[in-house]
Amino acid sequence: MTEIQEKLEKKYNVAARTILKAGMLPLPNNDTFIQILKYYLDEEDLDFIANFKSRSSMSIEQLMKKSKLPEGEIIRLGNKLAKKGFVFNQPSSSGVMVFRLLPIVIIGTFEYTFMNKLPEVNSSEYLRIKELAMLYDKYMKEFADSIQETYEGAVEVFKRAPPTDRTLPLSTREDGESIEITMNEDVGETTEEILPTKTVESIIRKYDDIAVGYCFCRQYRSALGQPCKYHAPLETCFTFGKSARHVVQQGFARKITQDEAIKILEETEKVGLIHKAFHNSSDITKPENSICNCCTDCCDTFTLWRMGAVPIINSTNYLSEVISEKCVACGTCVDRCPMGAISLGDSAIVNPKLCIGCGLCAKVCPENAIRLLEGLRTVFVPPPKITS
Repeated sequence: MTEIQEKLEKKYNVAARTILKAGMLPLPNNDTFIQILKYYLDEEDLDFIANFKSRSSMSIEQLMKKSKLPEGEIIRLGNKLAKKGFVFNQPSSSGVMVFRLLPIVIIGTFEYTFMNKLPEVNSSEYLRIKELAMLYDKYMKEFADSIQETYEGAVEVFKRAPPTDRTLPLSTREDGESIEITMNEDVGETTEEILPTKTVESIIRKYDDIAVGYCFCRQYRSALGQPCKYHAPLETCFTFGKSARHVVQQGFARKITQDEAIKILEETEKVGLIHKAFHNSSDITKPENSICNCCTDCCDTFTLWRMGAVPIINSTNYLSEVISEKCVACGTCVDRCPMGAISLGDSAIVNPKLCIGCGLCAKVCPENAIRLLEGLRTVFVPPPKITS
């Protein structure tokens, strides 16, 4: 390795540490991650990212002081990295332009990369994105291995983390009728001051700025040669407010109206996609910034959990309840539950420690024997311990 190459490698390692620090997952800094960064970043990108070592969010003035670069160059480099999914460049509520370094995943470079429609199959662009998908797949398996190697300690750390997302229930059964909802007396009512919006449609109606992009999980799986077995629609990933303005500006998604969003929502309901809302700072009392509409086979949250890499940490307003006198123990709900929360005895039995209240079981039940109990709660399910 030449001196110039060695210097560049050091810059990649600095960028890797800086980007990983911006994220919420204990991802490894290894050769695979460096390979992923080399897919996106050139030397001037690395130099700009190095300015975020001590803090992940800075104004133009702060970056000018830190980097010694003029304002125009800060804007050019920040915008360039925003297009690549590494920087969020939007004004604050006070109108000050802020550049925030994004993590590689949840929510960052990975998601924005696969929110665009995939290139034509077998084109040079498609082969390149497929190669990148394979690198991400390898990296996530290495991440899962690292969690398994330090399993007990990792789980204790995960227990202190806030909910990653909030599940919103499906609203209609297969026959088009509304899913029955009743109050969960064991949980009780939550005070109105902290009660989050309960339906996807209500969230959509709150926002004027709405964007929709392609589902990054289904596109990622497709690039890996694993198409969705439910043939779920692809353009289903909603963002709102400042996040919507950002993804539209960077070309990751397109702006839509509330009515257009409702039509897309109706299509996701028909397929039985699971609605998951993401809030600013992972705080359910703060505004929603996005909603994923997830299938159980492609969703990375479910996949990484099954791999033993991450826990399910979910806020939900609902819990499934089986009406035993109606249930015929057909097992339909068991097959469709993304969490494995339902087992069969004389009737279906719901494990409340696993149920995230998505309502998919109630939607597909042919006997209308499942309803939802309403009451805000948090579900924590550690990653499984994988035995070789």
